[in-house]
Amino acid sequence: YAPCVGIIGAVLGLIHVMENLADPSALGGGIAVAFVATVYGVGLANLFFLPLANKIKFKLKEEAGSRNVIIMGLVGLAQGENPRLLQEKLESVLPHSERTKETKK
Repeated sequence: YAPCVGIIGAVLGLIHVMENLADPSALGGGIAVAFVATVYGVGLANLFFLPLANKIKFKLKEEAGSRNVIIMGLVGLAQGENPRLLQEKLESVLPHSERTKETKK
């Protein structure tokens, strides 16, 4: 949304410029507003909002993976699978950093 804010600011600045076409000394303020709003919008989007969105997406994927492992475990237990074999099966799905100490050996 930040680029949209920049574009809206640019449009408002250009509207201000158009209102003052008869007075050339007043054009600079409107043009400055347009450029500053654009820079702030693009800057916030690229330096703050996009990295934040990528981090949130990464965390959501991690949580979805954890939920899938939990569901696999519950289904396995409900079907009467051997708990040891089920543990090995589930840990094979997990990243190496999340496995228990016993299976890291």
